[in-house]
Amino acid sequence: MTRLPVVSGRDLIRALRKVGFELDRQKGSHAILFRAEPPTTVTVPDHRELDRGTLRAILRQAGVTPDELAGML
Repeated sequence: MTRLPVVSGRDLIRALRKVGFELDRQKGSHAILFRAEPPTTVTVPDHRELDRGTLRAILRQAGVTPDELAGML
């Protein structure tokens, strides 16, 4: 299992767009992304560096493994 990379919120948004997520809206520093199939909504903070726990929770909600994320970056 690959260790979680250190990523910014913008890098994570770019990676999630490759898996079918689209930007729904943004409120302050938080971007809300959605995917139609399967229906999923995730909130990504637009910070310079995401905490490991926050990143892990977002990946779990999106159904993306750390290995897949490393391949998308």
